Amino acid sequence: MKIEKYATAEELGQAAGKLGAEWIKEAIAEKGEANIILATGQSQFETIDTLVQDKSIDWSKVRMFHLDEYIGMPITHKASFRKYLTERFIDKVDGLKEAVLINGESDPEEERKRLEKQIRQYPIDVAFVGIGENGHLAFNDPPADFDVEDAYLVVNLDLQCRQQQLGEGWFNHVDEVPLQAISMSIRQIMKSRQVICAVPDQRKAQAVKDCLTQPVTNLHPASILQEHPDCVCFLDEGSASLL
Repeated sequence: MKIEKYATAEELGQAAGKLGAEWIKEAIAEKGEANIILATGQSQFETIDTLVQDKSIDWSKVRMFHLDEYIGMPITHKASFRKYLTERFIDKVDGLKEAVLINGESDPEEERKRLEKQIRQYPIDVAFVGIGENGHLAFNDPPADFDVEDAYLVVNLDLQCRQQQLGEGWFNHVDEVPLQAISMSIRQIMKSRQVICAVPDQRKAQAVKDCLTQPVTNLHPASILQEHPDCVCFLDEGSASLL
């Protein structure tokens, strides 16, 4: 894993987005298309903004997979990650080849199987991820399952994870945050050829220290990224403050 530090979240996101754009274009040049994973949340605002502003990417050759979504969440809710990706990415790029979104309103097990069938057909070139305040990777809260082979899982969200969603302003009370989600698995994320991990903000500092400097453990799920052969982690002054 390579670590890059920037002064602000905006600079971090711009750098992460620029590298991601280069990797996407390299995949298109190499095999005629690129398959990517996009994360959501406040930590990804600047990275996604930088991506969509890059007019040199042929989006008609890019297929996007959704990382995680709450179970039972209507797309009209402000916390919906389908809504987030539609408004912040899909509607802003020209002629995306395909967007594979997670429908949290479908039967969870059937939806999980549908997504698994889709992603198995298309090896991922670039995964854009973050690190949660509890060290989670996607919605794989600690202790995460590092061994399950399923591409997508039905997972339970712990209290710290749910409090993070409240703190970011997506909900008015922690009791409104769903208890379960459909999440891409750790093993599926790790199969990505290249990984960009964007982690801004002081509130992520302890998780960054635990995941990037401590031994790999499922108690700090994103620590598994230390074992990825081509992962770059982008930090700002806040998130890197304990390193």
